[in-house]
Parts: sequence; structure tokens; C-alpha cells
Amino acid sequence: MSWSVVGSALSGRLGAVADVVLPDWLPMNPETSPTARALLALELIQASPGITAERLAAKLGVTDRAARRYVGTLREAGIPVDATRGPHGGYRLGRGLRLPPLVFTSAEALGLVMAVLDGHHDAGDPTDLVGSALGKIVRALPAPVAAQAEAVRRATAPAPDRYAARPDPTTTADLVQACSAHRRVRLGYRSEAGSAWVGEVDPWAVVVRHGRWYLLCHSHVADALRAYRVDRVHDVEVLADGFRPPADLDPVAVLEDHLAVGWEFPAEVLLDAPVDVLTGCVPRALGRLAPVDAGTTRLVGSTSNPAWYAGQLATLPAAFTVVGCPELREAARRLGRRLLAAGSGP
Repeated sequence: MSWSVVGSALSGRLGAVADVVLPDWLPMNPETSPTARALLALELIQASPGITAERLAAKLGVTDRAARRYVGTLREAGIPVDATRGPHGGYRLGRGLRLPPLVFTSAEALGLVMAVLDGHHDAGDPTDLVGSALGKIVRALPAPVAAQAEAVRRATAPAPDRYAARPDPTTTADLVQACSAHRRVRLGYRSEAGSAWVGEVDPWAVVVRHGRWYLLCHSHVADALRAYRVDRVHDVEVLADGFRPPADLDPVAVLEDHLAVGWEFPAEVLLDAPVDVLTGCVPRALGRLAPVDAGTTRLVGSTSNPAWYAGQLATLPAAFTVVGCPELREAARRLGRRLLAAGSGP
């Protein structure tokens, strides 16, 4: 059984995808209402972008002219249906101001509910934006699936990630739109220490990392790459000025590299392993790797938390030596004593 949800805004485009196998519809009753046929037409167009009027008519059991009339009904209801002429043309859902009905299987719907509950711990609260949206999805599910989903939703105990920080959805949406449109923005920002400032940036991308949302951008105040926490942005003004982001930008990789430098305690570590062995084991946030010789690698980075950094080093599959940074050496010694004590019991 499938079901559909109608939303209120569409910022992306449902582009063409490979043709898929359509449902094996039973012959339709000639007395089936035009509304029911229009909804079936919508599901067929969504399931197979590029479907022709002739094929749509055959699936609906009507004439080509009637199939086109049902497409017109969908358009009158505000659902964007694009038509392309020619031998490879057909109907597909297009860009619009409103989200067209989305059709999910029962398994997909329940999986979506579970994913939302797992990733957003306020999803059980109907006053929360995500909780409200999830409630609409649950109410649209078939009754047996809705009962399962609602049971999972109500039984899920909040387990907040103390490191996670969810930003304001409106602020996030403004920044994402500015990134997509390549428009400069004026930010109002408050740092962790409480100092507030206003400045202009070119927003390159919004990146989620370990439960925290970052705006990767070029700061015109510092004339340099910067990564700002989106939850600390309290005001966004989109400006008329445009910009060109770096070619072949990899936002995740650039953010990881950026977060590894510039912290209070510089770190230099020698690792007793070849660089190619460590490349897949060392998180970018720890720093950059460089070969010293065939069996030794240098890691250079920085941290604001030497104890955390030492713990990360201890998980690497190689012996290591901390060079410089007395705070990191002391943190490694404390961690070593704890581990030795843990292994010396009866």
C-alpha cells in the first residue's frame, strides 16, 4: 500500500531519474471518480518521470485526451507538472512553490519516521517544528503502519547528544538558500565567549559535523576562510552582491582541515607507521599527515582540549611520540596512567 503527504514549500527540483517499474494496476471501474483518476495520474508521473500521455492513458484505462485532462486537473490544483515535446518527451513533476504529493511505501514511511526519531530528539514534541512535521506524516500513514510508527515515536526516550547544537530552522534555511544562490550575506554572530559582531561573508556551504552545523564561508572582515557555528548566528541579511565559490569545492574536507588548525594548543606527533597506513585512520580534525621516512609519519594539528586529543591519539593503530606542547604530553601521560591502572587489576 502506498500513501502520500502534501507539504507547503518546495526549494528543490524533482529531476529526471531512470524509468521504474510501475504498479500493476487492476482494471479501473468506469465509475471511478475524476479525483481518484487524477491522484493515480500523479502517482504514475512521480513513479516514472517522462511518462508519455499514451502510456499514462493506458495505465489509467482512459483515452489520451482524458489523460491530458487529468494532468490539467493536477496543474489547476497547484501541482507543477512539466511537459516536454518530442520523441523523448513526456510528463514529469517540476519546480513549484508548493511541494507536490510524495508517494512512499509503508516500509519507506516507517523508515523515515525511525530515522527522524533517531536523528532529532525533539521529534516526539508536537510543538517542535520537526515533531509537528512528523505528526503530519504519521497521520497520513495507513492505520496499521501509523500505529507502529506512533508506538515507536511515543516510546522513544530523549537521549540528547550533549555535543549537538541544533540551529534555528529559519536561520539555517536562509543560509542554505544564500549558498545555493551564491549571494553574500551579512551575519549577526555571537561567539562562545559571548562577544557579538556583524560582518559580511560569502557563504560556500552549510555542513553538519558530529551534531553541529557549520557555515563554511569566506569572511570579508578577515579576508580568509572561516567556519562559523550556525546555532550562534542570530541574524541573517541576504545582500544583492554575488560571488563565485571555489571550483571543485569539497565542503566536508575543507571544514575538517579548517577545524584542525588555529586552536589554542599546537600539536606535533610522530607516529610509528607509514603514512599510507594512517591515512584512513586519522580523522582530518586531528591535523595533517606528512611522511618522515618509510616507517614514520608526522601529524601536525591543534586542539583546545589536550585530554580529548590524547584520547584520539590512543585509538590510532601505531605507537606515537608527542613533540612539543607540554599540555598534550601531560594529557598523554595522565591517560597512560589511567590505562595502566585499568589493566593492573586482579
